[in-house]
Amino acid sequence: MSTSHACLSPAAAYTARRVPTKTGAKRGASSPAASRHATTSIRAQMGHGHGESAAGGGGAATAHGHGHGAAMGDRRPGEKKGFVEEMRFVAMRMHTREQAPKEGKAEPAKEAKPMAQWQPTREGYLRFLVESKAVYDAMEAIVASGASPMYGDFVDTGLERAEGLAKDIEWFCQTYGMEAPVADGPGAEYASFLRDISKTSPPEFICHFYNVYFAHSAGGRMIGRKVSEMILDGKELQFYRWDKPGGLDAMMTRTKAKLNDAAEKWSREEKDRCLEETGKSFELSGKLLRLIA
Repeated sequence: MSTSHACLSPAAAYTARRVPTKTGAKRGASSPAASRHATTSIRAQMGHGHGESAAGGGGAATAHGHGHGAAMGDRRPGEKKGFVEEMRFVAMRMHTREQAPKEGKAEPAKEAKPMAQWQPTREGYLRFLVESKAVYDAMEAIVASGASPMYGDFVDTGLERAEGLAKDIEWFCQTYGMEAPVADGPGAEYASFLRDISKTSPPEFICHFYNVYFAHSAGGRMIGRKVSEMILDGKELQFYRWDKPGGLDAMMTRTKAKLNDAAEKWSREEKDRCLEETGKSFELSGKLLRLIA
C-alpha cells in the first residue's frame, strides 16, 4: 500500500510503529533506550554523525544511516525548500518501501497488518472516531489558547476536524442504534500528551500538528473510503470532507506557508527537536488506527 502524497500516511502510522513506549500520556513514558533509538534514527536521516550508530533495534534506525558523519552546520535534506519539506523528508523515511516506493526506508514491523487484511467493525470504527475527536479537540484548543505566540497563526486553517467528527459520531449512533463510548483510550492519551508538550516545547507540538493534519488529508482519506465501503455502505463521513472555499489544496498550501514562516524564527536546535518528534507522532497515531481493525 503506497502513497505518493508528500506527507506521512496514516496507513504507515498503523504499520510502522517505530518507537515503542510504555502506555501513558506523560512525556517521560518512553524508556531511555527507546528515546535514544528515536533520536539516533532521526539524526541519521538528517546527517547527524556525532559518533552515533544508526544500527541496532528495529524500524527506522536500521534504514537511515548515511555511512558518514556530518557537521551540525551542514544543510539538512529538504532545507532549501523550507522546513515543511524537512518534516516531509523525515516522515517519508519512516514509511516502508511498500508504502512509499521512492522514499520509504523503514523495515515493516513484524506485527504489521496490511490493509487488505483489515476486518473493521462498526464498534471499533466508532471508537476510532471518538478517540480521534479527543485529539482534534485538543489540537484546536491548544492553538486557540495563545500558549505560544506562534499558535495563533494556526487557528481556523480549514483543516479542523472536531466539528465534523461530532456530526459523524451523532450520525453513527442514530443510524446504527449505538452509544458513543467515552474517550479514555489512545485518543485521550494523545490529547493529554499534546497539552503537556504544547506548553513546554512549541516546536515539538508543531511536529504533531503537521503530521496529524497532513496525514489525515492523504492516507486518512484512503482509509476512510476503504472502511466506508466495507462497513458503512459507502457513506462519506464529514471527517473526510473539506468544504471551505478553495478546497483542501488551498488550505494545505496556506498552512504550509504558515509552518515555514513559524520555523524561520527557530534555532537549528529547535528545528531538530521538532524533527526528532516524528517517531512519537507515528507511535501515537498508530495506536489510534489500530482501533479500526
